[in-house]
Amino acid sequence: MPNVVNVEKARPVTPLGILVEHLETAVTQAQDNPSLKEHLQQCLRLAALLDPYLDECTTDESPALGAIAKATQQEAWKQRFSDGSTVRELEQEMLSGHVEGQTLKMFVHMTQAKTVLDIGMFTGYSALAMAEALPSDGRLVACEVDAYVADFAKSLFEQSPHGQKIEVQLGGALETLGKLAQMKESFDLVFIDADKKEYVQYFQMLLDLNLLAPNGFICVDNTLLQGQPYLPPEQRTANGEAIANFNLVVKNDNRVEQVMLPLRDGLTIIRRL
Repeated sequence: MPNVVNVEKARPVTPLGILVEHLETAVTQAQDNPSLKEHLQQCLRLAALLDPYLDECTTDESPALGAIAKATQQEAWKQRFSDGSTVRELEQEMLSGHVEGQTLKMFVHMTQAKTVLDIGMFTGYSALAMAEALPSDGRLVACEVDAYVADFAKSLFEQSPHGQKIEVQLGGALETLGKLAQMKESFDLVFIDADKKEYVQYFQMLLDLNLLAPNGFICVDNTLLQGQPYLPPEQRTANGEAIANFNLVVKNDNRVEQVMLPLRDGLTIIRRL
């Protein structure tokens, strides 16, 4: 298990979390206007209490998933990047989390998937959540570009009886997808949560190279990235622009149908026609 150095405070990264932060500031600044302050406080309550209530009403995560969440929160990611342990800047907010993890697990149950592809594993929370729903002979292939994170996740998978269903492929996601296609691999369910600028390429490769099974589903994370895709273009980062473009590409592709869910930072479900 990696050594714990210090705990870095999580920052709001979802549209709702960012909204709560702005409302907290607005309430503080409305001290001299009681009526405005009361309206803002009610808006704040509605926004701030939603995620905790969803969390409370969702089936508890397994002890092994809880261990991944805790280890991810306690890891000093900024220091790991500065000392060269990781090849990119990582942060605890990249974890899928309890409600999204249970959502993905439910999708595996609902679709009765036997093969799953996780594009962008990070510390393995989403991978293990989905693996928990796979049958005993099920298989999950997880793509991860960072060796430190891959080893971090694999050590945590060992704490779960479902960890043996997970096969970690180290390397760039596009390269890994190409190798899987050459091996004629096909997956019933795919979860995309990697480099936002490559989302369109992942999507197209899954369809063009038949990596997605004929009746398969794709789940895509961060499709509401901090609200940027629906904010004015000048308020978007490069990643926000990439997600806005991806959403448009999917919408205009007549090979699929899709629905976008306002879960956490946005989760799009895509079905191949």
